[in-house]
Amino acid sequence: MTLRLLVLTTIALLAACGTASKSFYVLTADGPAPTGGGPGIGVGPVSLAEYIDRPNLVIAEDANRLGIAEDHRWAGDLAASITRVTAANLGRRMGTGNVRAYPWRNDSEIRWQVTLDIRQFHGAADGFAVIEAGWRAYSLPDRRLVASRTFVDREPLEADGYQPLVAAQSRLLSRLAADIAASLR
Repeated sequence: MTLRLLVLTTIALLAACGTASKSFYVLTADGPAPTGGGPGIGVGPVSLAEYIDRPNLVIAEDANRLGIAEDHRWAGDLAASITRVTAANLGRRMGTGNVRAYPWRNDSEIRWQVTLDIRQFHGAADGFAVIEAGWRAYSLPDRRLVASRTFVDREPLEADGYQPLVAAQSRLLSRLAADIAASLR
């Protein structure tokens, strides 16, 4: 009888592990970019550090150790999401509805191209979201470098959990766009 109970308990636990639900998260912009014309801004390409170029959310547990949230994942490609959110945020800050995500068809409607190198983008055990992003802005069509900078920032989580982490990361992307826009004006 004891062996049978042990086997049934093991099967129930394995079944529960197999049915664990996954949660999917999306970064959000401050709001949509304005509609209509204005100076054209192209965002991309965006490159990601290897440790965050994955479907899972990442937490730095200490200085040299990362935790990968197996059941908490991005709803899509992280680089594409960062591109989309940054484009919308830049459009709002620059007052233009003429924003494009890389790749675009041609440069004729683009005044500036902004490339991003996301070196850090994760949660930290101390209750903050962190970002380190190198960005470059080029004037088009001559592809002349007009600004280049490294943006580093931290944002406190409003509560524990993955949803507050993603909200904090979205706020960091908003401040990144503000930094870029200030250089383009």
